Amino acid sequence: MKYCAFLRGVNVKGTNMKMAEVCQVFRDAGMNDVVSILASGNIIFSSDKKSDELKKILEKAMSEHFSYEAFLFIKSQKEIENFWNGNPFEKNDDLHAYTFVGNQGVEKVLLKEFENASKTENEDAKIVNNIFYWQVPKGNTLDSTFGKILGKKSLKDQFTSRNINTFEKILKKI
Repeated sequence: MKYCAFLRGVNVKGTNMKMAEVCQVFRDAGMNDVVSILASGNIIFSSDKKSDELKKILEKAMSEHFSYEAFLFIKSQKEIENFWNGNPFEKNDDLHAYTFVGNQGVEKVLLKEFENASKTENEDAKIVNNIFYWQVPKGNTLDSTFGKILGKKSLKDQFTSRNINTFEKILKKI
């Protein structure tokens, strides 16, 4: 089965890694057809194992190889299609749309955080099919109140986010 692993915290705050090396760690852990998409930690691969087993294997392999506490989320091709197809926001060159890949139920935590945050003009969030989507004006992603909440240490093992366009690139390669 084809999967994509979404790594959390790659190439930010001192956790730097080359995607070629990450791909080799995946191969050494028994994954097949391994390829990376962008430098933000999106690794497409195939395996006969189930996603929960893959998560344990790959987090352990990444943690040991790179000497950091690895968090990653495994999604099947069908799940990735759901992320792409569920996007509730229309394309707008002045706005970024993000989707969040994470643990079951994290979308409700994120929506509550968003509802309690102050917002910029045109900033919005929605849950579609248990997936959290966030739209924010370009240039405000890290400065917005909600953007700062996303870096909370208490949430670090709960989710990772990607620009919606990343899912299109993954689907083209998968």
